[in-house]
Amino acid sequence: MAGVTTEAATDIGIEGMTCASCVTRVERALKKVPGVLGATVNLATESARVRYASDGATPALLRRAVREAGYGVRETDLMDDVREPSAWAGFAPVALALALAAPLVLPMLADLAGRHWMLRAWLQFCLATPVQFVLGARFYRAGWHALKARTGNMDLLVAIGTSAGWGLSVWLWWSAQDGSMPHLYFEASAVVISLVMLGKWQETRAKRQTTAAIRALHALRPALAHVILKNGEQADVPVGELLLGDCVVVLPGERVPVEGVLQQGHSQLDESPS
Repeated sequence: MAGVTTEAATDIGIEGMTCASCVTRVERALKKVPGVLGATVNLATESARVRYASDGATPALLRRAVREAGYGVRETDLMDDVREPSAWAGFAPVALALALAAPLVLPMLADLAGRHWMLRAWLQFCLATPVQFVLGARFYRAGWHALKARTGNMDLLVAIGTSAGWGLSVWLWWSAQDGSMPHLYFEASAVVISLVMLGKWQETRAKRQTTAAIRALHALRPALAHVILKNGEQADVPVGELLLGDCVVVLPGERVPVEGVLQQGHSQLDESPS
């Protein structure tokens, strides 16, 4: 007797997505897995909802497809009860990048006031290089994963653009005649990386706030529902086990566990989300 094919669904936490292009690439990778019926990726919550045939794809294959696409897999679920990080979590590298880039910008600000001067080339090199290759290493890693996947993303553009500015500055410095001071572009590469890091940190903080709000709404949902069984008796059933057509009893003062059609009785409901 042939086995019955059933549909299953799973949620996958994804790390490393930065733009809509990443969302499209992850969805494409998931849909290529045999047995996948549909995949929806959410950039804000950094998660994917995948529907698949139980006799085809498996959660392990789906996670491997995400990794092969160049992204990480977060093992903890979106709704896990984890301690919320500080609002300034992850800001230390951003602050260091801004601190190193600030002296490179000072001559530009002084030029607006009519004072023309530049930092020595070796000092510009020492300030910009850690920002480029240490603090900005994340852009090279993400760009390399994109190249392996034969595609591009914002991280690859940042890596190529800033590397061009840094490399041109080094070449102009080393090829300059003794005693001359060529115009260098170390400040451009350092400032671009610093500002992109700042933007990514703000984006991450906004995502944490969104996730916290979703988790708070999820916590409002009751864990159990009062279901009237076929024999007329009432039993408490986990919300996740409710089936289409079940008759649910909502007592006064309780939260409504699921959407449905009112069949009997009347009351007042607070429809606000919190």
